[in-house]
Amino acid sequence: MTDNQTRILDALKRTIEIEQQGLDKLKHSMSEAAIGVVELLARSEGRLACAGVGKSGHVARKIAATLASTGTPAYFIHPSEASHGDLGMISEHDVVLALSKSGETKELSDVIAYCRRFSVPLIAMTTNADSSLGKNADHLLLVPDAEEACGETRAPTTSTTLMMAYGDALAVALIEERGFTAANFRRYHPGGALGAALASAGDLMAKGDELPLVSQGTNMMDAVAEMSRKGFGCVGVTDPEGKLSGIITDGDLRRHLGLDLPGRTVDAIMTSDPMTVAPDILAADVLRTMTGGKRKLTQVFVCDAEGTPVGLIHMHMLLKAGLS
Repeated sequence: MTDNQTRILDALKRTIEIEQQGLDKLKHSMSEAAIGVVELLARSEGRLACAGVGKSGHVARKIAATLASTGTPAYFIHPSEASHGDLGMISEHDVVLALSKSGETKELSDVIAYCRRFSVPLIAMTTNADSSLGKNADHLLLVPDAEEACGETRAPTTSTTLMMAYGDALAVALIEERGFTAANFRRYHPGGALGAALASAGDLMAKGDELPLVSQGTNMMDAVAEMSRKGFGCVGVTDPEGKLSGIITDGDLRRHLGLDLPGRTVDAIMTSDPMTVAPDILAADVLRTMTGGKRKLTQVFVCDAEGTPVGLIHMHMLLKAGLS
């Protein structure tokens, strides 16, 4: 490594270390004020308007996006645009979160005045409790005035990291306070790998007439025909009560070739008490079930609480949905 490369690596590591120190200060500065904000937002009947200028504005946008996707209706409002009509976006039921490191951002003055005039709860996120924003806020989220990572330039680095982390902390606390679940989360994230991971087995499974099922006592040739018709490389075996008692896969057929299959019934060939999953299990957990054991599964039946097969998940379904 050259001297120049060493200097670059030192700068990278130093930045992380300085921001880590700031995050540690933030963690230990959390107080009842933060609890009050979480309780306020949890019982709010309106939305959260997040406002900020410059780098604080970018953080405000991110906080609004994170909250909106996790069950707390939120949106970003630009303070300059707010002064030219966008204040009308803020209803009497909303709450405003204003971000400013100094607390003296001029563009926020009209937002502050609007909140005071119409009794809209105002939350301030700032390092300066004695600032205009800090003094006029109903709730103060005080961010430690930690060292910026960029030294002499004082460009927002550590401060924006701390604000971002504070927003994430609020979002997580609200998730737990509201009882927000993965199923709720998927409602706002239907696409991509994340949407697939948050889908349930019931969302992806084959069901109804698609299921390859035969009863106990069925001749193996009839079972093979059912397996071929449905195309999943397996057939499930049900007992007289309709519960899944076994499974026969392509691998089972290969292992029993030459053993007079036409003269046998499924009971002699099937794997009893096969691995199954519930309809409400997450697709990501289905994938772990299929790949995590000693014997890797290509398909798994989905059964209800009584043990009745209601669906089937094939590995190809998970891969097609974006899981891998």
